[in-house]
Amino acid sequence: MITVAALYRFARFDDPAALRAPLLALCEAQSVKGTLLLAREGINGTIAGKTAAIDAVLTHIRALPGCADIEVKFSHADAMPFHRMKVRLKREIVTMGQPDIDPVRGVGHYVAPADWNALIDQPDTVVIDTRNDYEVQVGSFAGAIDPATKSFSEFPDWFRAHRDELADKKIAMFCTGGIRCEKATAFLKAEGLDAVYHLKGGILKYLEEVPPAQSRWQGECFVFDERVAVGHGLGAGTHALCRGCRMPVNAEARLSPLYVEGVSCPACHASRDDAKRAGYAERHRQVKLAEARGQAHVGAVAQPSDLSA
Repeated sequence: MITVAALYRFARFDDPAALRAPLLALCEAQSVKGTLLLAREGINGTIAGKTAAIDAVLTHIRALPGCADIEVKFSHADAMPFHRMKVRLKREIVTMGQPDIDPVRGVGHYVAPADWNALIDQPDTVVIDTRNDYEVQVGSFAGAIDPATKSFSEFPDWFRAHRDELADKKIAMFCTGGIRCEKATAFLKAEGLDAVYHLKGGILKYLEEVPPAQSRWQGECFVFDERVAVGHGLGAGTHALCRGCRMPVNAEARLSPLYVEGVSCPACHASRDDAKRAGYAERHRQVKLAEARGQAHVGAVAQPSDLSA
């Protein structure tokens, strides 16, 4: 079993570039793989490896400025869900495009998974999914508002367009691991709202701790690695990843004649010409050949433009 650790921490790094090389060297020495993002505002990422190796990397991260109390969401995978290790320098560890927002100074009210149902069941609470549209399609909380954003940077404009509808409500927001809600609640507080709440530890912590019989969650939760999605208890979900458009594909869509493993799915088939589909098919063939030889093929891995939790 491979241990998977999803983590983030808003902290003040004066020189994130100086932190990159030692962190990358340690991960590589421990055969840990995944992606970590470093910025002046902190660290974000998901890594996977043997338990002892993950512990060694987390010990290093906890020694970074402001990271002693970093929270980590653990899950497990039968096989390594990443094929290489990347430590990237970014302007933001989750891109919102609001440079004056500082989650270190203050965020909304944290709500533990055990208390989340009571909050969202209240009639004066508006529940908002802060994730992107393709993530929401995989699963969400019953009755949650979907802002239909294609990237998190669209969220501020969506909120301002709907501000009057939300101003007098309790606002409960959630995301995969909690990081987007840290920024989203800090943003709403900067906009003058105070009755703002967010799910501590995100969907992953809720699915880990709340029994299915008591859950308000419907569907699965998209994750940014080769597992594609997880369900209650953080077990592997039923979605696959389209290698043509990098979007999750459910079991029903995979029955469509437009779904070709490694090539296309119903959502992207019409937007790909024969030449592109042929290229994808050749890549998929090379991936399968590499698997037969017991080798990793980097082209098989989902490569999101930014990591989000």
